Amino acid sequence: MMNIMHPALRRLDLNLLPVFDAIYRHRSVRLAADELAMSTSALSHALSRLRAALNDPLFYREGHRMCPSVYSTQLAPSIASALRLLNQELTPQPDFDPAESTESLQIAITDFTALCIFPALMERLQHEAPGLRLELRYLPHSPALTELLAGEVDLALGFSTPDETLNPELEEISWFEDEYVVISGGNRTRLTLSDYLAARHLVVTPWNEKRGVLDIQLEAMGYTRHVALKTPSMLSAPFIVAQSELLMAIPRYAAETLAKAANLTLFALPFEIPPFEVKIFSHRRSGQRGVTRWLKARLQTLAAERR
Repeated sequence: MMNIMHPALRRLDLNLLPVFDAIYRHRSVRLAADELAMSTSALSHALSRLRAALNDPLFYREGHRMCPSVYSTQLAPSIASALRLLNQELTPQPDFDPAESTESLQIAITDFTALCIFPALMERLQHEAPGLRLELRYLPHSPALTELLAGEVDLALGFSTPDETLNPELEEISWFEDEYVVISGGNRTRLTLSDYLAARHLVVTPWNEKRGVLDIQLEAMGYTRHVALKTPSMLSAPFIVAQSELLMAIPRYAAETLAKAANLTLFALPFEIPPFEVKIFSHRRSGQRGVTRWLKARLQTLAAERR
């Protein structure tokens, strides 16, 4: 047998609940009618319907006052609370005002995607949205579909792989494209393919993946490289490279930025590989907050300026 959901609500016109609430608060049909922009006769008719539906007189007239019954007194707090909650939740969201907003956004990142985006972004936001708060957390995997759908993060900053296809539930912004280069300590003067294959390598694996993009490409070419060190964080990697004979393949923008802080030499990657691309992902269903839409539009503008 099928269960009927909410049987009490199905037999009651919910438009009568504001009538009950207004009479209870004002203890007056006239004042309640004024508040609800109804005639007193229409409100009296609504009260009659409510009495019939709930099988209780609800209010007694004593002089000019409408005094609640015992049942009304029991109902009133729950009805008032439910109406407040519904009104709050059903009120249309105001247009997002970046200059006044103090909202918070959760953004999933890797070290490198944060380096690509946040220096330029924060320079703009300090003028355009100074009260906006961003909370960064490490991207658990790319493109964080589950976390985006659940609303645990508003945006995810990932990067493309050669075999990647866009999930239809996601929207993406192609933010940044760059070529790979190789960084080395300052003593190396050249880098051929033979030199590269003979060297030992450091590889950043933010999700502890077994193979990097370059290893997949080298395998397709019939080569392998000697990975001596894997690390999930890019922060220490260039400093390790600067004080060792290890090589590290890294997008040029990061290499040139990090070379200012460590003694590094840059070389062209001695084989062909598709460019590195940073993408900004949001979910088509959960990424519709005004602040999220505004920030995505701002990021698209910055991306166009970079290109």
